[in-house]
Formats: sequence, C-alpha cells, structure tokens
Amino acid sequence: MKIDIDKLNLRELTAFLAAAEKRKQLLSNRRPATSVRREAIALASRHGYTIEELFGEQSTVQPARRRRKASRKATKVAPKYRDPDNQLNTWSGRGSMPRWLAKKIRFGQHATDFLIPGIAKPTARTSSSIGERTLVKQG
Repeated sequence: MKIDIDKLNLRELTAFLAAAEKRKQLLSNRRPATSVRREAIALASRHGYTIEELFGEQSTVQPARRRRKASRKATKVAPKYRDPDNQLNTWSGRGSMPRWLAKKIRFGQHATDFLIPGIAKPTARTSSSIGERTLVKQG
C-alpha cells in the first residue's frame, strides 16, 4: 500500500499519524507468536491434549481457498423475432419462447410470421425425420 503524503491536507495527515501511532503501540505490546504458540502447547499438554487433537492437523498457515471459476456469461444475441404490435417485444430464438409469441401461436399464427426480415432463418425446425417412415424404392 502506497500513500502519497504530499497530497494529504493537514487534517488527513494528523489522522494518519494518529492511526499509525496507535498501530505501532498495538504491535509493540504484542508478544511474539512463537512464545504464545509454546504456551498454548504447554497448556494443552497440561490438560492431557495435543494441539492436533484440539485444532486438527492444520498447518500454521492455512491455504487460500480456491475460487470457483466464474461461469461463462452468455453473449448477447441479436433478436430474430419481433412483435408487430409492440416493437419492444423481441426474441433471439434462444431459451424458452416468450409469452407474447406463445400466445399468438396459440391463436393460429406461426412463429415464422414474426421473423425480422433479412436477419436469420427460423429457430424451430418445421419437420423432423425422427419417427417418420421412409419408402425405399427398389429398382
């Protein structure tokens, strides 16, 4: 941490000095960690325990937790479908079908009626070959 003391005004500089003096006193009054550790081990053994029994087999420095990788953010896709009644209602063809489009399809219109001209092909397939019978001509 770098602090540019040239840019501090008198009030900030006084507060900084007071905080530094307080921190200095705290650090100087603390006993060394090795002596505290020795006393803790001695106290535990006096009562019939080991440090490992009380605190587990942890190292003195605990490893940093691994951070999860951020899930990949979905990219923004240009809309393919637009509601002629409300130009703000659009759909890119990804995810579940919006209510406005589902409602219009229920009343007999097709999703292709709402395609934005020149943008792309329809998302949904019109036919699927799964489950269909095909005739093979033998010749």
